[in-house]
Amino acid sequence: MPTVLVVDDSPVDRSRVAGLLRKSPQLELEFADNGCEALQLIKRSVPDLVLTDLVMPEMDGLELVAHMADRHPLIPVILMTGRGSEQTAVQALKAGAASYVPKKLLASLLLDTVESVLDASQEARSELQLMDCLTHSEASFRIRNDSALIGPLINYLHRTIRIVGSCDTDCGIRVCVALEEAINNAMFHGNLEINSALRTGNSDVYRQTVADRLRTAPFCDRVIDVHARFTRNDATFTVRDQGPGFDPTSLPDPTDPENLDKASGRGLLLMRTFMDAVEFNGQGNEVTMIKRHSRREDHS
Repeated sequence: MPTVLVVDDSPVDRSRVAGLLRKSPQLELEFADNGCEALQLIKRSVPDLVLTDLVMPEMDGLELVAHMADRHPLIPVILMTGRGSEQTAVQALKAGAASYVPKKLLASLLLDTVESVLDASQEARSELQLMDCLTHSEASFRIRNDSALIGPLINYLHRTIRIVGSCDTDCGIRVCVALEEAINNAMFHGNLEINSALRTGNSDVYRQTVADRLRTAPFCDRVIDVHARFTRNDATFTVRDQGPGFDPTSLPDPTDPENLDKASGRGLLLMRTFMDAVEFNGQGNEVTMIKRHSRREDHS
């Protein structure tokens, strides 16, 4: 059973996070007041994931992320961001955090984010046992609008990126996060044409809208094309939907700290932070992402 270490100096926020995560019976929880206490706990018992606030005494979230990336790269870190911590959060994502969730969106995003990052992390650890003999690989998929297919597809791409050696272990987790965002965007925003604001509003309305469009033409007939090319030096991913597309320049700059806690642009921020290049086609219904091998040595 995976263990999540929650690091936050606010008892109220720790209690709120615990309530949300305990909706999954598969998670065990541990708690720390700050980064220093978290590192002491990790010495005694290694968690599967760290979920941390940013603004804390003694050792803040940015320092904790940097330490984890250097000393424990196989343990992913997710940030909880509040108003006033936007600039630090951007720095922490660049320093090695696996994802982030704005505190005002915890109820709708936290559990899904934790579970998806855990899946990627556990897959990464198992891939360390594979023989590193493949030098090049390409794969193309055409998937229907079924979210149950996203996890297996991400797992396959993650296995391949590890086998070929296009990416280090900790980098591979973040590539998976970026890929999942791109495919989710293609499915829900592209093919189903659902606005991101709907997900953060009434959850019943959101779920019903998704269900309705999965049964209604032209939405239900659209597919997603995913192409991946792996070499020892880099990995290239292209994700294309059959929706009307959009103008990427119309989104607020997701790297601007002022926009960090907005639902729109969150996926694009993660994609641009975790990939070395992100380019959209003219119509805005295809994105190509490149991750180059950093040649960093793995260590536990």
